[in-house]
Amino acid sequence: MKYVITIGREYGSGGRFIGRMVAEKLGIDFYDNELIYEACKDSGISPKVFETFDEKTDGFFSAAGMYSYDMSLSQKVFLAQFEAIKKIASEKSCVIVGRCADYVLRDMENVCNIFICAPMEEKIKRAVEFYGVKIEKASSVITKRDKKRKTYYNFYTDMDWGKASNYDLCINSKLGVENCVNVIVTYVKERFKIE
Repeated sequence: MKYVITIGREYGSGGRFIGRMVAEKLGIDFYDNELIYEACKDSGISPKVFETFDEKTDGFFSAAGMYSYDMSLSQKVFLAQFEAIKKIASEKSCVIVGRCADYVLRDMENVCNIFICAPMEEKIKRAVEFYGVKIEKASSVITKRDKKRKTYYNFYTDMDWGKASNYDLCINSKLGVENCVNVIVTYVKERFKIE
């Protein structure tokens, strides 16, 4: 049986690491930045443009007006990723991080939507250790990144980013990355009756 796990995450929560480890444990594909290259294949938009406009919005677009003739580059990038996510999810089991994947796949069966958060002190530790953010700027960087993610998500969907009722499972990564992975894998196996 095919199934898809989508992961929304706060910056510095470890969501990408957790998603990758969940995919490895379940033996399925993992997509994060890889979605950029998948979307490039069919859209004719260069990878450089995708990297520039990935998970960004310019404020002139809504999901209701998706096929406007007057789309900006950020809108075209969103639509190309939208199509890539749908295509990937129809072909195989996988984990997809970010990019409104839970919204894109909202009408598909066998999708498990997860949101990963963490206390600020935990996010600061990860931002400094893994992303090279200076400790004195970490709180500000995290707040801005999360604000951008929320704006992007709320702009392209009719849902609220991080709101627990929009997800099947919300988990605080202060539990530890390995423990989060184990909780998610147990939940997914039980939900989709995977051996």
